[in-house]
Amino acid sequence: MRLKDKVAIVTGAATGIGQAIALRMAQEGASVVVDFVGQINAADQTEQEITKTGGKTISVNADVSKADEVEKLISGAVKAFGRLDIIVNNAGVEKKIAFIDYPLEELQKILAVNLVGPFLVSQAAARQMIKQGQGGRIINISSVHEDLPMPTNAAYCASKGGLRMLTRTIAVELAKHKITVNNIGPGAVYTPIDADIEAKPEMEKALMSEIPLDRWAKPEEIAGLAVYLASDEAAYVTGATYFIDGGMLRQAGSY
Repeated sequence: MRLKDKVAIVTGAATGIGQAIALRMAQEGASVVVDFVGQINAADQTEQEITKTGGKTISVNADVSKADEVEKLISGAVKAFGRLDIIVNNAGVEKKIAFIDYPLEELQKILAVNLVGPFLVSQAAARQMIKQGQGGRIINISSVHEDLPMPTNAAYCASKGGLRMLTRTIAVELAKHKITVNNIGPGAVYTPIDADIEAKPEMEKALMSEIPLDRWAKPEEIAGLAVYLASDEAAYVTGATYFIDGGMLRQAGSY
C-alpha cells in the first residue's frame, strides 16, 4: 500500500472526484479526513465506503473559503490521527453566465471556493507539515481551463488560472521543507458538476467531438493520479500540472 500510515485530507469529498480520491487513498492505506459542506449526512456514503473496506476516516463540515473553518479542518485531522501528510484541494464550484452579464457575487463565490480556499487550506496544512518536519504533499484539483478558455465560464477559468500560479509559486517556496505542490488538470469528468451537459445528448456529442479519446474520464482515473502524486514515487515532482483530459488540450492546440 503506497500511502500506509499517511494522513490525508480531501476537500469536497462527499461526491465526484473528491469521493473517488478519498476512497482510493484509503485503499492505499491512508487515514482520510473527508471534508464537506452542507447537510450533516452529506459525507455518509464516502465514510461508509471507506470503513466497509477497513479504512480509517472521519468527516468534517468545513467551508474552505473561511479561515476559522479551515483551522477546524486541519486541527480535526491532527486530533483524530496525530499528524497530516497529504492535502487534496478538490472543493470547487462553477456557474456558466455570459461575461458581460456575470454578477459580482457569483464571481466572488467562485473565487472564494476555487482559489482562496486552496490558498487557506494549503497555508494551514503547510504550517502543520513544517511543524512535523517530515515534508508533505499538496495536490490541487485544477482543470484544463487553467490553460484553455471556455466562453461563459470566465470566473471558473480565472480561478483555475490563479490556482496554476499559486501552485507554482508555493511549490518553490515550500520545497526547502520537502513539501511538494502539484496540480491535476482534469478535462471532462463524469461527475455532478457537469450534469447540465450529461443531461443533453447534443451538448454531450459536441463535447466528445473535442476529445480525441471520445469519452468522459472516470473519477477513479483522477484518483489514480492523485495517489501517485501523494506517494513516495513522486517525491521529485513539484510545481507541475498533470493534465488528464483524453487529449483535449492537444486537439485544441492543433487548430
